[in-house]
Parts: sequence; structure tokens; C-alpha cells
Amino acid sequence: MNTSASPVSVTLVTGGSRGLGRNMAIALARYGHDVVLTYRSNRSEAEAVVDQIAQRGRRAIALPLDVADSGSFAAFAESVRGVLAQWSRNSFDHLVNNAGTGVHAGFADTTAAQFDEMVDIHLKGPFFLTQALLPLMADGGRIINISSGLTRFALPGYAAYAAMKGAMEVLTRYQAKELGARGIAVNVVAPGAIETDFGGGAVRDNEQLNAFVASQTALGRVGLPDDIGGVVASLLSPDNRWINAQRIEASGGMFL
Repeated sequence: MNTSASPVSVTLVTGGSRGLGRNMAIALARYGHDVVLTYRSNRSEAEAVVDQIAQRGRRAIALPLDVADSGSFAAFAESVRGVLAQWSRNSFDHLVNNAGTGVHAGFADTTAAQFDEMVDIHLKGPFFLTQALLPLMADGGRIINISSGLTRFALPGYAAYAAMKGAMEVLTRYQAKELGARGIAVNVVAPGAIETDFGGGAVRDNEQLNAFVASQTALGRVGLPDDIGGVVASLLSPDNRWINAQRIEASGGMFL
């Protein structure tokens, strides 16, 4: 019997210091992954997640990254290369493109500045960040892009945000096609409405909105961060290695 330990999977999660990204990072640790997580400005928040992962017996490292600044990606890739030495490795296994923010504005009122911000954060950012990190990704690894239930159902005020997420869903299929030669599988997870501080915490804090979403969800409640982290971790498990180029919606059955 082979008693040698299995190699540890190292997963990079952008925006892993708060919200859904924080939950993903901790869930991945629970599934046995070590984690490189990024944060934009709040280092103490990120280090708190690192500590929580350490309490679960896994290793984590936090690195600063602004996904809206594609000009910084080459330097960020070098930072990743540097921290991989702590695992005595020159590659990581999985990438989760999660970092993002929202904008709420009607189609007729959306400004060019708001639109450009959504492009930079939700489309240009993950497009070129993934490109920059590809040389550091192990063959046979996985990429998960994070989308939104808003690509399937339409709610006023989210045209720019949802349009970028729709583009990421198309990009996911192209990445799966082109990276398949390296054995890299690429999928997209689309959360429904979740109780986080995203969008100013409206779904979490606005009782009327929360009740409305719950009434339109087959499972009868609004989603929680714990409903999403496990989905991402499960998709990165060996048992799901044959899932590729798929959109997995985790919404509890919103607007069926």
C-alpha cells in the first residue's frame, strides 16, 4: 500500500478577504487546500482569513491585488511565483476569479465611468489576470469564474454588471476549449442573491428585499455565503474533474 501523502492543492482566490471570497477560501481549507488569497486594501481583514485557515490546519498567504488595474498583473504574477517557494513549488493548481464589486443604476442612467469600471473589474481584469497567471498554473488544474444569477433573470438596475458577467460566461467556454490541451478545466459558478455586504448589503439588510427574494426562491430563503463556498470547493475536488465548460447556478432556485 502506498502510504505517501497526496500532494497539497494550492488554490488562488481573488477577493478572498471578505464576502463570498472569504467563504470560498475557508471552505477550500476545509477541503484540504492551501490558499493564496488576494485583497485590495484591507490587509488586516485578509490576515484574519489567513489565521482562520491556519486554525484549520492549512496554510494561506494574502497578497494585495487590484483586479481593475491590469497593468499590475505582471508584477502580481511575480509575487505569486515568489510565495510558491514556500510550498517548494513553481506552480499552483486552481484559480478562482471572484473579486468584484457592483453598481446599481438603470440602463438609461448608467454613466460611461460606471460602465468602464464594470469592464475593468469583471471582464478585462479576470481576462488578463488569468492570462498572466497561466504560466504558473499546473497542467490539469482548474479555473472557476464567478458570474451571477442576473445573467439568467433580469432585475432593473443591473444592466452593466450583468452584461459583464454574461461576457465571462462566454469567455469560460472559450477558455475551456483553448486550455483543454493542458488538461485545465474551466467552469463558471453563478450565485443568486446572497446575504453579504455586496452592493451595500441590500439583500442582507433590507427586510422587504430579503422577503421578496425569499418568496421568489424555491427553497424559501435568501442564500448565505456558506451556500456558495462549498460549491466552489466541491467543483475543485478530484471527483468533479470531468465537469468542464459548464455554468453552475447556485441560487436555491430563484425565479423558476
